[in-house]
Amino acid sequence: MLLYHGHNYWNFPKGKLEATERSWQAALREVREETGLKSSELKFVENFKAYERFTFGGAKNKVFKIVILYLAETHQPNITVSNEHEGYGWFTFSEAKKAMSRYPENIRILTTAYEFLRKDVRPLTKR
Repeated sequence: MLLYHGHNYWNFPKGKLEATERSWQAALREVREETGLKSSELKFVENFKAYERFTFGGAKNKVFKIVILYLAETHQPNITVSNEHEGYGWFTFSEAKKAMSRYPENIRILTTAYEFLRKDVRPLTKR
């Protein structure tokens, strides 16, 4: 699922850590604030964590930011986007790559998650 910010900009749910939060707690809170999904409606994929690092701002007030992203699954079809967003969408891997094509770092994270999930899939065996 990607959130739509307007102006052809799609991105993952994310936000800032609050004072005493751990990164996974911030992830749960931000997903709830931005999508309405409760922690009980999410299942984290174990052993997956991706990082996005970037800087922005001018020379005098340059900011370095690290975003920690987790991978989760939900079966809840009801999404309520926050007023920060104009909408959301459920995408296949190739559709998400197209929607995020202007942002190579997001494509890298998306590809890392896709490859992680494909590696974890084991073929069914007959008994």
